[in-house]
Amino acid sequence: MTFETMWPVIPVLLLVLAAEFVNGFTDAPNAIATVVSTRVLRPHHAVAMAVALNVLGALSGTAVAVTIGKGIVDAQAVNALTIAAAMVGIVIWSMLAWVYGLPTSESHALVAGLAGAALATAGPSALLWEGWRKVLIGIGFSVGLGFVGAVALMTALYWLLMRSSRQRVNLVFGKLQVLSSAFMAFGHGSNDAQKFMGVFTLTLMLAGGLHDFHIPVWVILLCAATMGVGTAFGGWKIMRTMGFRITRLEPVHGFAAETAAGLVIILASAFGIPLSTTHTINTAIMGVGATRRLSAVRWGVGGEIVAAWILTFPICGLIAWTIAWVGKSLFGAP
Repeated sequence: MTFETMWPVIPVLLLVLAAEFVNGFTDAPNAIATVVSTRVLRPHHAVAMAVALNVLGALSGTAVAVTIGKGIVDAQAVNALTIAAAMVGIVIWSMLAWVYGLPTSESHALVAGLAGAALATAGPSALLWEGWRKVLIGIGFSVGLGFVGAVALMTALYWLLMRSSRQRVNLVFGKLQVLSSAFMAFGHGSNDAQKFMGVFTLTLMLAGGLHDFHIPVWVILLCAATMGVGTAFGGWKIMRTMGFRITRLEPVHGFAAETAAGLVIILASAFGIPLSTTHTINTAIMGVGATRRLSAVRWGVGGEIVAAWILTFPICGLIAWTIAWVGKSLFGAP
């Protein structure tokens, strides 16, 4: 790997890091929204914990990175323009959603952006079914298992704690929620950070910097640190939506939502399934709220969030396709 081979793709690598930063910035609420809304931790303490555990989670494996880097688009059929267009789409859409305080999925923005850009530069043959199959499984994991798992765990806790006083429950789960929030942050790092490691490595391969697909240690550290810095800035508007607007949470509810979501994310990471940590924790929060009564969940807010989820695929895909098509037309990129 030499500077001569690397310098043409340095702007693309910087765009990947920008998208990773935005990932940390807008996804910080995934791990800390509930622990802050229940007042178990102060916001800045929660962010510091999320930064550390996100980074540790990013260092825990590379299975998801391999799925993103090798399974979504054919590395032989795409180029640096494809990657750059996808990253720009992610940054534009994520920051737009942040302005309105809506939690979005950088995971779905990433795969939609890669698909849109690949269609513009290489055509439908560039898309790989195996990776997309895992993406579809991930949607089922995040939406289905996140909600059902939270409902099951919260129902079990209601049964176990029915003779305990509210004060006692809040005291015990106020402490336990620190652990569940840390677990959620670790899970977030184990899945979300790896996605951009995969794209970063794919870019290195396209530049000839790597001869086969493997994640170098320095790439893991760089992407993990970038996401950690993004997390440190936090997305407070999104945190308010998740922690306060969906349903009223107490420590036991936060514990159940974070634990259920964390288990789903860790399971998906082990099998290399890229899922939306945003979808997972939001559906878990809805699940614990629904165990009190259906009206305890502000379904109108939930509808706004779901609408943002649905729009992520077409909008990010269209932005990336447009940028890639214009770039290909102007520069004749293959």
